[in-house]
Amino acid sequence: MVHFGIRAAATVARPMLAASVGLVLLASGAHAQAPAAPPASPPSSAAPADPVVAKVNGQVIHLSDLQTAAQDLPPNARNLPPQTLYPMLLDQMIDGKALVIEARAAGLDKDPAVQRQIEAASERVLQTAMLTKAVGPSITEDALRARYQAEIAGKPGEEEVHARHILVDNEDLAKKIIAELKKGADFTALAKQYSKDPSADHSGDLGFFRKDEMVPEFSAVAFALQPGQISDTPVHTQFGWHVIQVLERRQAQPATFEQARDELRQKAIQQGIQQALATARTKVTVEKFNLDGSVPRATDTAEPPPAAKP
Repeated sequence: MVHFGIRAAATVARPMLAASVGLVLLASGAHAQAPAAPPASPPSSAAPADPVVAKVNGQVIHLSDLQTAAQDLPPNARNLPPQTLYPMLLDQMIDGKALVIEARAAGLDKDPAVQRQIEAASERVLQTAMLTKAVGPSITEDALRARYQAEIAGKPGEEEVHARHILVDNEDLAKKIIAELKKGADFTALAKQYSKDPSADHSGDLGFFRKDEMVPEFSAVAFALQPGQISDTPVHTQFGWHVIQVLERRQAQPATFEQARDELRQKAIQQGIQQALATARTKVTVEKFNLDGSVPRATDTAEPPPAAKP
């Protein structure tokens, strides 16, 4: 078992827009993997391909509207039989249109606050559509396989080490443990006695890991040790003080396409979004103002000084 806190979380700093749209793309597959809508009953030869299934004050709802709505549902709902799912969706659409008609009759669509919300919602839809169009070609199955061949296939796997550790709250105790180990004390016994990490129940064993899977301070020492070696001094991280012993080193096999697929897809989405945003920025003229609306002075464009610590 591995204490999750020691593992370094990989984070990507990106605009809020990119993050939110990225989640949409990851969830939906950006068309490349969009789940198929539940099939409708086969139409008879006389039935239209996309029949009207309801009218609300003359506003029509087509079967395709139900199919589109079904794609946005969670898998457990999306997989319901159409004869069960579609009537429920239809009632929801009818209720929704009835509310919209009533809102317009009450003049709410003329309310400036409502208009701003409508415009914001419209912009979000267009942003998502534009990014989906830009990113979609890079996350098709063929594109991901080509990326796998270029970045992973045929290349040596990353180096991994198999290590165990004892995690304590202070440096003096960690030094005492190292001294005892140098004298021949049993690592497993000391781990069970002193370590505050959940891995203590398993001799402090962290298994095999890559350098980027641990916090930098921990990895720097672990990957400098040879099998059997124990760190000469305690290693300090945000989790406490570590005594590290490396048990094995190995060159991992490259991941298969199936193993790497999700990571490749996420990377392609992130890079595609950043590229699309950068390209869009080059096509517009941007003027920034101070938060009070005034024109910034030349000195205002400089990086602000770091905030004073309390």
